[in-house]
Amino acid sequence: MTVLPDPWWPQAVLAGILAVDAAMSIRPPAFIRACLNGVRFPEDWWWTLVVIKLLAAAGLITGIYVAGIGVAANAGVICYFLAASVAHIRARFLRSEFWLNCLGLLALSTLALMVSFVLPGM
Repeated sequence: MTVLPDPWWPQAVLAGILAVDAAMSIRPPAFIRACLNGVRFPEDWWWTLVVIKLLAAAGLITGIYVAGIGVAANAGVICYFLAASVAHIRARFLRSEFWLNCLGLLALSTLALMVSFVLPGM
């Protein structure tokens, strides 16, 4: 496994998607509101998701240049979406938001980790 991403672009793509997701979460559209309400995440805490996603995006971008930061940030993103998946399953909120957004971003973040950090050394 490498400590700098090679190729770097999957990390940049994931960071861009997380930044857009964070921006959308500032004033959540109906499908994000439905998702957060569906897993019974308290509305008073919705702001924390914006902060987490922005910090993750910043970590992914920083990790393109600073050894070790990107792999840690990418692993954190995977943990975030694993936790979100567990929240969906526990709440039995398994509508399209779960399959497309939650599991889709879990798959994308896992793929980005594999392509940028695990596979280049093989």
